[in-house]
Amino acid sequence: MKENLVIIPTYNEIENIEAIIRKVMNLSEAFDVLILDDGSPDGTGKKVKELQNEFTENLHLIERSGKLGLGTAYIHGFKWALENGYQFIYEMDADFSHNPEDLVRLYKAAKIDGYDVAIGSRYIKGVNVVNWPMGRVLMSYFAGVYVRMITGMKIMDPTGGFICYRQEVLKTIPLDKITFIGYAFQIEMKFNAFLYKFNITEVPIIFTDRTKGVSKMSTKIFREAIFGVIMMKIWSWFKSFKR
Repeated sequence: MKENLVIIPTYNEIENIEAIIRKVMNLSEAFDVLILDDGSPDGTGKKVKELQNEFTENLHLIERSGKLGLGTAYIHGFKWALENGYQFIYEMDADFSHNPEDLVRLYKAAKIDGYDVAIGSRYIKGVNVVNWPMGRVLMSYFAGVYVRMITGMKIMDPTGGFICYRQEVLKTIPLDKITFIGYAFQIEMKFNAFLYKFNITEVPIIFTDRTKGVSKMSTKIFREAIFGVIMMKIWSWFKSFKR
């Protein structure tokens, strides 16, 4: 039975992709990696194919045509993970803003401590963000306050994208009905896990903004998250969350 799969969506990550894959492959616990590349013109997908000659059993690649959105990449990856029998499925960025060594801590929170969802949290112990301008830190932090107020979740970092899901969570959440494709996707997935009453924990991490490549964050993505939360809350009134 396969245990750990780290899903990493990419678009133009040639400066980071080899280093992030090698780092994950050399952790103290065994992790397979699935790269979902949205047709990166910089050769990210080509580099992954080269590395597959070295990591023949543990490195997987799905190439998509064009930028189709973060949420659709993860949904595609989740379905692939379930089809291939992985027990613990992880979301992680390619740019080292998430420290790959923290994957082991998320794994232990799920495997040993028994949580269904383990979130790498920037805000569970103060504010642990490096290299962000203060405006962006405040925007992110108060977005979390807003999400908690609207949804009733107690999660300190509801917009974070460094997560471990147990297989059962992704089998229960109706993935084809997840609506958002930007960063609101992260909130929607956590909100669904919360409404289905899965056990959720937050593991403190230090988030370090990328030093190579270009950020994909935009005000449009942030707006989607803000207005999407209200829509999620309204939709939740008309859905059943039994499992």
